[in-house]
Amino acid sequence: MKTAIWLYLFLFLAVFDLHAQYPILTPFAISLGAVPTFIGWMMGIYSLTHLPGNLIAGTQIDKYGSRRYIVFSLLGAGIILLIQAQIHTPWQLLALRAISGFVLAFLSPACLALLAQLSSDPIKQGKYMSGHGVVHTLASVVSPAAGALIVGALGFSATFASLGYLLILSGVIAWLSMPKGLAEVQYEKVTEPAMPSSPVGEKRKFLPVSWRYFALPLVIACAQGILFFELPLRGGGHSSIMSTGLLFSIISIGALFTLSMLFLNRYSPKLRLIAGVLVMSLCFFALAAIPQIPLSSVLFVLGMSKGIIFPAMATLFIRLSGGNKLGRIFSLQSIATSIGSFIGPITAGQLRVGLSPYFIAFVLLMIGIMLLPYFTARREASLSDPKSILG
Repeated sequence: MKTAIWLYLFLFLAVFDLHAQYPILTPFAISLGAVPTFIGWMMGIYSLTHLPGNLIAGTQIDKYGSRRYIVFSLLGAGIILLIQAQIHTPWQLLALRAISGFVLAFLSPACLALLAQLSSDPIKQGKYMSGHGVVHTLASVVSPAAGALIVGALGFSATFASLGYLLILSGVIAWLSMPKGLAEVQYEKVTEPAMPSSPVGEKRKFLPVSWRYFALPLVIACAQGILFFELPLRGGGHSSIMSTGLLFSIISIGALFTLSMLFLNRYSPKLRLIAGVLVMSLCFFALAAIPQIPLSSVLFVLGMSKGIIFPAMATLFIRLSGGNKLGRIFSLQSIATSIGSFIGPITAGQLRVGLSPYFIAFVLLMIGIMLLPYFTARREASLSDPKSILG
């Protein structure tokens, strides 16, 4: 539990730092002379350079544990933000975003793998993933508005510098507070099969995960990338940084609302995942076709869907993998997320004049729901959790 508390602290600081940039990156790029199409590439390149990092992270986290990669991501991202505070051209920003994407590619798989390794009990794993979601959401509730306030008071350069120092401090604390070898010991302890001689134990060890499951994080990330691109550009790009920050915070408050409903962990992760994605897709449809609905209301419900989706997705992948190769499983999830986050803003930047990007997000999410395997739930349940019939 002590390890989980430290990990939650690092996640809070890292997520606060990164989400504080959401409402200010687009205005900052515009101040440097960037146009919307370039901004789409700037946001997309971050996710594209995630891919090689994700590929490396998959095998290395399983081999060496999570600690060193958490520290590397935090320190590296902090140094990049310090450099970002001194740039003067859009191309310099593009280059730094590309490097930042690679550096931070290790953070999410390492954190999720370490959390999953803290217990072999599916219920406790679900609680750890919900805790991860709560911490992530708490940080993202306050960070966009905080970032906007800091920019208003100090300007872009001082804001990026202060966020960079915060990440570096987080990395130093992680290095000092997580003893060397902790992640590896935890991994060996909890991934040892509970019943090594049983057929069920063997099946859990080698249970493959269908590629169709990874299509879902791809389309979800694509839809989110579209949203993060479009919100700062509403009103022709003249919306205030503060109003944009508050809208991002509303999304996070909605996610926090559903994450606090701990009883949801009693239900099938696949059922929760389907319900959450369906609600999210309807929110994007409302953004595209029903402008009469207040934007803040739609974003709150969209945030609620996120609070359902992400803990359910993490729990589902743990069960499908049988608790083994967690670094690789979460790395593949991060790869799918990176591809979607790359495609989303670029697509929005290219097609936003003739077609609502929100409608594209709606269609992609519906395709993701249809691709999800529906006729293997009972088999997955028997292989991943012999006491469950929910999948």
